[in-house]
Amino acid sequence: SSLKYDVEIYSITYKTTYKSSTVIASGLVMLPKTTAAVPMVSFHHGTIAAHDEAPSALPLNSTELLLYTALASPGFIAVVPDFLGFGSSSSMLHPYYVREVSTTTIIDMLKAARELAIQKDVNFSGNLMLAGYSQGGYMTMATHRAIEKDGLPGFSLVASFPAAGGYDVKGMQEYFFAQTTYDQPFYLAFVASAYKSYYGWAQPLSDMFQQPYADRMSTIFDGNHSGSEINAQLTNVVADLVTPDLLANIDNDPKYQYVVTAFESNSLVDWKPSKPVFMYHGDADVTVPYQNSVDSYNKLIANGASPSTVTLTTFPGKTHSTGVLPYIEALIPQLTSRK
Repeated sequence: SSLKYDVEIYSITYKTTYKSSTVIASGLVMLPKTTAAVPMVSFHHGTIAAHDEAPSALPLNSTELLLYTALASPGFIAVVPDFLGFGSSSSMLHPYYVREVSTTTIIDMLKAARELAIQKDVNFSGNLMLAGYSQGGYMTMATHRAIEKDGLPGFSLVASFPAAGGYDVKGMQEYFFAQTTYDQPFYLAFVASAYKSYYGWAQPLSDMFQQPYADRMSTIFDGNHSGSEINAQLTNVVADLVTPDLLANIDNDPKYQYVVTAFESNSLVDWKPSKPVFMYHGDADVTVPYQNSVDSYNKLIANGASPSTVTLTTFPGKTHSTGVLPYIEALIPQLTSRK
């Protein structure tokens, strides 16, 4: 077994920035009980909408918490951010798929985890790895990109392991709009609500969504509803959810340029990784489409990244939900082999 050390679990709060204001964010840090020098792994969870799904709110016997602990036990400082909008910052709307704030929230937590490790006499080697699934895959790649662009003193990024993320946000929108039905309409509503809030869009959500769904979106992301409960308040028929005008004219009517610009500026296909990026995706995924990973991978290679630096591992026949386990099974040996 790769489980080696006892683990101490800490729920922490730390300062981060949201639109130039200081916010108190939260998350979990798992410290292995050893004197050996240990690296850090930051793990980023998939989309959640309910406050009780945040890592720091999980009961001690939850499957997710056991997974996070299992990441630390082989000898890693495991960092699991709640993300803004959850935990100690639950009074705000989560800035879903907003690149800049996604990365600052994680990077500031990495710094806080490093401080905690020093306080608790855990010997942090400085080496850092990043991982996550679905939205967490997006957050992983966004953070990798930010660290390569801006540096992170005190840390040496070894590799990242993003899985099943919607890295090309504009590509995600094009995929949604091409579907007749979509199984997670709340993802689309979440992005629109988050962008309206973050960018201060004056345009009402009824410019993009049909009623009664547009009005429901203003109250439904209150943290008291899970994704499945939000889906039940929406429709999975794309032509009933999105306005016909937006469906037909998003790319050619200048009045929608603000939407296109937001999607494009939050996409992660404009860079060239120099540290290894190991991408994973199930090819039967219709929630976050496998093609989005293929397209994103191809764009990174076209930008000049080496195929030995960026790889895409396919899980044949795996969907968005059934791809999680093979990802975790592939991830653990990848992490331990790079300690």
